[in-house]
Amino acid sequence: MRAVTTLSVVVLASAGIGHAVVSSLDAGIARVDAFKDMKNRPRAGHGMNLLLVGTDGRDKISEGDRRAYRLGGQPCHCTDTMMIVHIAEDRERATVVSLPRDSYAEVPAHTDRNSGRRHGPHPVRLNAAYAEGGPQLTIRTVENMTHVKIDHYLEVDFTSFMKTVDVLGGVEVCTPVPLKDRYTGLDLAAGTHTLRGGRALQYVRARHLDGASDLGRMKRQQRFLAALIEKATSSGVLLNPMRFRDVTRAVLGSVRADAGFGTDELLDLGRAMRDFSPSSSEFTTVPIGQMNYPVKGIGTTLKWEPARAEKLFGAVRDDKPLSTDRPRPAPGRAPVPVEVAPATIRVQVANGTGTVGLGKRMDAALAATGFATTRRPVTAPAHVPHTVISYDPRWDRSARSLAAALPGSELRPVPGQGPLLKVTAGADFKEVRTVRFEDPGQPEQNVVRGNEVVC
Repeated sequence: MRAVTTLSVVVLASAGIGHAVVSSLDAGIARVDAFKDMKNRPRAGHGMNLLLVGTDGRDKISEGDRRAYRLGGQPCHCTDTMMIVHIAEDRERATVVSLPRDSYAEVPAHTDRNSGRRHGPHPVRLNAAYAEGGPQLTIRTVENMTHVKIDHYLEVDFTSFMKTVDVLGGVEVCTPVPLKDRYTGLDLAAGTHTLRGGRALQYVRARHLDGASDLGRMKRQQRFLAALIEKATSSGVLLNPMRFRDVTRAVLGSVRADAGFGTDELLDLGRAMRDFSPSSSEFTTVPIGQMNYPVKGIGTTLKWEPARAEKLFGAVRDDKPLSTDRPRPAPGRAPVPVEVAPATIRVQVANGTGTVGLGKRMDAALAATGFATTRRPVTAPAHVPHTVISYDPRWDRSARSLAAALPGSELRPVPGQGPLLKVTAGADFKEVRTVRFEDPGQPEQNVVRGNEVVC
């Protein structure tokens, strides 16, 4: 979650700001000896690999923000977000791979940093590696699992995330469905929103919106990072030394990094990535083979799919792109994600216009995109200027999914109508949008480009 802000440091450095300015910023970074005495590491590949870790540190959060954004409670001193960011050797591409915090992992032999006891290799959830052995054990565990050599370690918290978003003036996100999470307090209506620091933090923390839990949250984090990159590259902050300084200070004020990631590395990346944009980035999640893999003494974990995971990390080691060079979908043409599978939504179409055959055309188009239409459209008792979807409030999620396929349609609740949704085609009907349902129980681990997920 907070790790997404650290990548913005790399992006924001693309202005090529003077060495003195970056040196003063570098002096404020807290350092950690993340690679001390590490042996038997993977071979170095091409490009640069950064392990971005988000912890639940909240020491600098004000009491007002704690209440407003539900940040109370005791921190667990573990990681709840972890990403490998690969910067291509030619500095023209960034690949971001999210590692689920509940992934099944086996930590190598180590000394517990809290008790001082020596432990042999044993299974854990991935986020527990930090609690047992800090950054060093976290890196060792990730390298053992991926065979990707980590070049730099960056760790961030709540504070730097909120400050960065605020200094940028907010980040725009869009959602085709309402998002409401009582745990974080997130409450967004369907549509486009500009989120400031606190609300942005709620957006990237929320994991109780659907059955996808942490995997769904990681996809929202990836979307947010793509939007953050677009805001940083399109707002002029990269060309304004003062704004660059302010944003970078906000990020670096709460960052911990390895001793090797300093001024020269920031400037090198900055000079190389002046033309970086959302289309230069690609995002994915490590492939999951088993969602609820039981481990004695630990509980359920996420088991990676070995063959596909090895293929993914092999591409990272070999500095190869994960996505093909494809154009951004035309506005309105990309499939719209929906909450309910169209095949489970029963629809009766009625022609509410004087246009002969309009009801039949809408019925066929809805059936073609997957909805369970009756295939027997009827004639409405009266003409209507706008398309209307009548639905029983008990099936509101189905109604919203149908409305996503019929842009501009009016939702009209009719208590007691039952599961059958009724659509009256109005004079404004033009076409049916293609929709896509992602089963929360079997989430896809596909690759998306940054320019494909921003609003």
